Amino acid sequence: MSTPDVPTEGETLVRERTFTTAEVEAFAVLSGDEQPIHTDPDEDGRLVVHGLLTATLPTQIGGDLEVLARSMEFEFLAPVYTGETIRCEVTPTTVDAREDRYDVETDIVCRKVDDDSVVLRGGFEGLIWK
Repeated sequence: MSTPDVPTEGETLVRERTFTTAEVEAFAVLSGDEQPIHTDPDEDGRLVVHGLLTATLPTQIGGDLEVLARSMEFEFLAPVYTGETIRCEVTPTTVDAREDRYDVETDIVCRKVDDDSVVLRGGFEGLIWK
């Protein structure tokens, strides 16, 4: 078993992603959220990306760190459309070493790359086993 990287308080971990129509359609079926905004393209041929699909960006970072989440909080501030690139920044605010684990708390900000507008804010807390 490999030892995960332990984040440092204040460092910024980044992921970017451009969601596709196929990903939104698959998530609609998987989640059961098949509202027309997720299945019927707008006048520009775009779909609205599910909020929880957008939230896979910070959860990917948590997964890379092997965080077992205890809680997650997301505030969805603006729609994300297929074809838009989203940059997600996760910043550990607390990393406490324990005997068998690290307790971690983070802040999350996700923005559209094109105009820097914030689409998601939040945080998660959990643990990383030693």
